[in-house]
Amino acid sequence: MYAVIRAGGKQYRVAPGDVIRIEKRAADNGKSGAIDFSDRDVIAVSGEEGKVAPPQGEVRVSGRIVEQGRADKILVFHYKRKKQYKKLVGHRQPFTAIRITEIAFDGKSFKAPHRPEDQPERKQRRQDAVKSAAEIAGAAGAVAGAADAVKQVASKPAGSKKPKAAGAKPHASKSSAKKSHKKPGGGKGKKY
Repeated sequence: MYAVIRAGGKQYRVAPGDVIRIEKRAADNGKSGAIDFSDRDVIAVSGEEGKVAPPQGEVRVSGRIVEQGRADKILVFHYKRKKQYKKLVGHRQPFTAIRITEIAFDGKSFKAPHRPEDQPERKQRRQDAVKSAAEIAGAAGAVAGAADAVKQVASKPAGSKKPKAAGAKPHASKSSAKKSHKKPGGGKGKKY
């Protein structure tokens, strides 16, 4: 079961449960995030395998906004040779990701399988669980870091610096270490 819909000047083949990226579009019902594609946006419908036809009667494809954002950056480079003309512009196309929840036509309704993320209370519980797990991991990391610091301090005896060799200079001067890379004759080329 699938339908072909038109959105943003493009056509998409969708089935219940699919997630598609379309051109940026606001939700129909405000905050609920629901989007409906009506008769004029639905181009074709397939109720059975191998049968595709233009919609007869009322057809509705419903979806829910999953994400809104901008795609990866593409670089647009204009160049004209021999004219010293170069222009570089970046572009990020805005998009809306939609999960198709239902396709209804001819009195039939095909719904997407239920997903637990659609329920807000479960989503909140999951976020709380992730947050508490992060706090526990942070506390464990702090304890491990303190234990490592104690081991390092305990393993080094006091005053365990390397002994200096007798008569050794602290640092050799860099000027004495440099070698002359000049060419013979002052480096001015051949003299005639």
